[in-house]
Amino acid sequence: MKTHPVLVSIDLGAESCRVSLLHWHGDMPAIRMVHRFGNGPVADGDALHWDLKRICRELERGLHRCADLAPGGVDAIGVTGWAVDYVRLSEAGKPLAQPFCYRNPRNARAMSALHRVIKPEALYAKTGVQIQPINSIYQLYADKLADLPAAPWANLPEYILHWLGAPRVAELTNATHTGLIDPETRQWSEELFSKLGLNRDAAPKVVAPGTLLGTVRGTLSKLPQFAATQLIAPACHDTASAIAGIPARSGAWAYISSGTWSLVGMLLPESHRTERACTDGFTNLGAAGGGALFHRGLVGMWLLRQCMHTWDQEQGWEIENLVAEAGKVPPPDGVLDLDDPMFVSPGDMPTRINLQRARQGLALLPSGCAAAPHYASLIFHSLAKRYAVVIKEIEEIAGQRPERICVVGGGNRNELLNSLTAKATGIPVERCSVESSTLGNFALQWARLDEGVDGVSQTAIAACAAQLADAPMEG
Repeated sequence: MKTHPVLVSIDLGAESCRVSLLHWHGDMPAIRMVHRFGNGPVADGDALHWDLKRICRELERGLHRCADLAPGGVDAIGVTGWAVDYVRLSEAGKPLAQPFCYRNPRNARAMSALHRVIKPEALYAKTGVQIQPINSIYQLYADKLADLPAAPWANLPEYILHWLGAPRVAELTNATHTGLIDPETRQWSEELFSKLGLNRDAAPKVVAPGTLLGTVRGTLSKLPQFAATQLIAPACHDTASAIAGIPARSGAWAYISSGTWSLVGMLLPESHRTERACTDGFTNLGAAGGGALFHRGLVGMWLLRQCMHTWDQEQGWEIENLVAEAGKVPPPDGVLDLDDPMFVSPGDMPTRINLQRARQGLALLPSGCAAAPHYASLIFHSLAKRYAVVIKEIEEIAGQRPERICVVGGGNRNELLNSLTAKATGIPVERCSVESSTLGNFALQWARLDEGVDGVSQTAIAACAAQLADAPMEG
């Protein structure tokens, strides 16, 4: 194994996808954003699909650029992405159709039908996964209700690895998001497949984060830079990869993955599948190197983004300017109920915020963009207060109080929100990488190449992440 491996990270996002290159300037690592392209579902009647052909075409373009930038060759490629969506395959491993998007209306119908077979409380007790219509279990049940023939399938990140030459697998952190994994065995739940009449043979083999899957095959392998490139399943789920990108540290710590949506949680030794955990909306997902990511999802900067979309019709605002101006206005006279369902859909968010304030008996904020700093301040204070409640709930359920909070993702640049969070929780807040998912992807690959065995340890992953933590982001 090279002391300074040259690696490629593919990070699939529902809004944008990235191809990044880890290379070296002497002994100093650097991460270069080589190719980025927009992504989004395509409507087909009342259904939504992903344009898989376009995604693969753009990824291939990015990989060719990586070859140009790495004349000495690429040691490995890893892929992360969002969970739950999958590609149905022919026996030859080719896509049978464009994959469904998790936001399809069919999921809600399948969810209702499935819960007539297995009650949601029983399902949570079995898997520990938050009950949401987007979960793969409901999508696979929707396939069954639609009489689609049973077919082998792979979640999207693992499909991209398969497209590059790997066998069909399900990496554990991604597999847990399906809602079909038994957390005790860390394998598919035979009981759930049997009760629901789902084809167990169609499910891929479950592998640990950091599993070597062979080398690149196909046309890409004809390039000398990819002739011996290894394919590695990192933590294929982007959140698990982002948490893996947090450098080594001692003691108990919490994390906030802060972006359009916020995930607030802790890395725990084992899952918690109690009635309290279910009622409070927590999920238990696989973590790189073992353990469980125990967290709750909340609306995050989505609220402000939607407000900004409305204000852009009058006057443009930049996030950095809004954060600065929000710190200058008086604190709000109340906070928002961020669990309100009306905040989930896109639309005129300032009006929705005022509708809730009216129900709370609070004065309405002016609707124009001149009041943008007041809306931003209200949103930041509301997020900080909600973070504090969630962390307190975790402390009560898991019996651990974090000594620090590590913030990853774009929200870690928001100094106002970070300071409000520290004040509301009484816990120091530390900023980690904005691109923590990419960093974690690289750390998993490097740890696998370094240790030489599948299923790398948290210690090895964190040590590699620490060496990459200060790597400059280029491009």
